Amino acid sequence: MAVGIAGLAVLAGLAVVGIAIGAKPLTLGEVWSGLTATGRDRREVPEAVIVWQTRMPRTALTVVVGASLALAGVAMQALTRNPLAEPGLLGVNSGAAFAVALAISAFGATSVDDYVWFAFAGSALAASFIYVVSARRGRTSGHAHLVLVGAAVSAALGSCTGIITMFDKEAFDSYRFWVIGSLADRGYGILAPLLPFFAAGCLLALLAGPSLNAMMLGEEQAQALGVRLGLVRAVVLLAVTLLCGAATAASGPIGFVGLAIPHILRLLVGVDQRTILGLALIAGPCFMLAADVIGRVAVSGELEVGIVTAFLGAPVLIAILVRKAAT
Repeated sequence: MAVGIAGLAVLAGLAVVGIAIGAKPLTLGEVWSGLTATGRDRREVPEAVIVWQTRMPRTALTVVVGASLALAGVAMQALTRNPLAEPGLLGVNSGAAFAVALAISAFGATSVDDYVWFAFAGSALAASFIYVVSARRGRTSGHAHLVLVGAAVSAALGSCTGIITMFDKEAFDSYRFWVIGSLADRGYGILAPLLPFFAAGCLLALLAGPSLNAMMLGEEQAQALGVRLGLVRAVVLLAVTLLCGAATAASGPIGFVGLAIPHILRLLVGVDQRTILGLALIAGPCFMLAADVIGRVAVSGELEVGIVTAFLGAPVLIAILVRKAAT
């Protein structure tokens, strides 16, 4: 409980800082004035226009993307019982990347608004294919087969994306900005259509918490406790697909959030998946908001959030793994 309350306080503070920082910095008073503006003031008062039309959409998207990636990472690591598992194992990133490259090259997509649904469709199709193929396993365990199929499909899609961008310069120029992972120039028009997918994925992941606790003991023990392994696996993979598909479609592929946050939470609160899943909804947004703020103040222009999460997540993850190895 204390960790959750502290996390909410940090989240609120980072959200305010994120709203205040930008091309035109705002004071705390101006942020408050903008947030409390109503009616015509939201469209006419400069501070309110900045807050509601520019900063709030970005902050809201940052929170949703961070929560989605963190929740998906926790669910994926619990399902596979692999501390190095992350949502990309389902081919979400590679499927979205291929779909975006194809959309630019073949269909003339030119903006983030055009990319979103191609990226989401690519993520969903890749994840569905990997799940269907991995379900037809022989002697290999379900989790190991999922990892192997996911790695193979991701590599194949990555090669196809490379071929498209190699022979289409225009596609490469547009694709390279999307693939870094960014929250800039995203408005409510991108966030709103993806919220139902986030809500559904979030609900499924949280409902799977008790079953994931049992599965952490091993498949045989989980079955003895009455867990329906096939159903739980399908529900979790659907949740991960919805969460990561929506996040990747909105912001591009952003790494280390789904990998690092579960480790940090286990270090803080233990291994109860119900608690970790709930706190992921706070920790993920905190991590993403911090990365976004750092990206905006680190250089004179703006450093894309996907670059910052890699800089922050990699050393944090290494430190945690080194500490675990030493204990």
